[in-house]
Amino acid sequence: MSERLNVLKTYKLYVGGKFPRSESGRVYEVTDAKGKWLANAPLSSRKDARDAVVAARKAFGGWSGATAYNRGQILYRVAEMLEGRREQYVAEVAGAEGLSKSKAAAQVDAAIDRWVWYAGWTDKIAQVVGGGNPVAGPFFNLSSPEPTGVVAVLAPQESSFLGLVSVVAPVIATGNTAVVIASEKSPLPALSLGEVLATSDLPGGVVNVLSGRTAEIAAPLAAHQDVNAIDLAGAGEELAKELEIAAADNLKRVLRPQAVDNADWSAAPGTDRMTAFLETKTVWHPTGALGASGSSY
Repeated sequence: MSERLNVLKTYKLYVGGKFPRSESGRVYEVTDAKGKWLANAPLSSRKDARDAVVAARKAFGGWSGATAYNRGQILYRVAEMLEGRREQYVAEVAGAEGLSKSKAAAQVDAAIDRWVWYAGWTDKIAQVVGGGNPVAGPFFNLSSPEPTGVVAVLAPQESSFLGLVSVVAPVIATGNTAVVIASEKSPLPALSLGEVLATSDLPGGVVNVLSGRTAEIAAPLAAHQDVNAIDLAGAGEELAKELEIAAADNLKRVLRPQAVDNADWSAAPGTDRMTAFLETKTVWHPTGALGASGSSY
């Protein structure tokens, strides 16, 4: 039997439902925990970041306007496809994080389960954080959650897949669109996630994945006037402070980095990351009067 050629995988960005290379043409080497070369990943530029914001804004109207049930069905479809490519993710996580195959498999299984968990929350979160308010007068007073808009997400540096899912899924489950900066040293699982999203029912532009130097890409996103919020999960203390100052220029919502390590991403996530990027709209409406008695409904 003749020896086969080694067919190497080409990793690309995921922007607007397509797979462009960085407009700069740059790449950087991605290595495993032992320093062995794994692949060349695109080294995104500021122009790539701006293009991703344009794509996310274009997709926001349709995604935020979809029914919560529909968003849940689409997110569940993503989980189905992640399950089908489980072995690929196990290999990528093992290489990225220096884990044994069994430990990497546990991380991947937890990530898929978490995606399903957030898919189930899409049509329930409004019941938890919204509701009817008691008021003195013949009025209905209703509060309902609405998505913030375009969210820049700095994925965790150490947890290349479980941490990634933990910060991306809650953003889109609630109707926001996302520009995601993959882990700088371990971007391959995030770039592969783009391939799954592209072949699911998720509209192009809802999630956009960039790889490269976190600080270089995050700076223009934090200062971008059409980005409504930023999750600093993957930023160090000094970078997070700089980005928070830049984000204040247009009053972005900012989710500060939490003091978590790789293991903590396995903990039950709660609803905090969903409510972090929701606005509350309150509507007053007169109840009206029925009959001569003045009774109302």
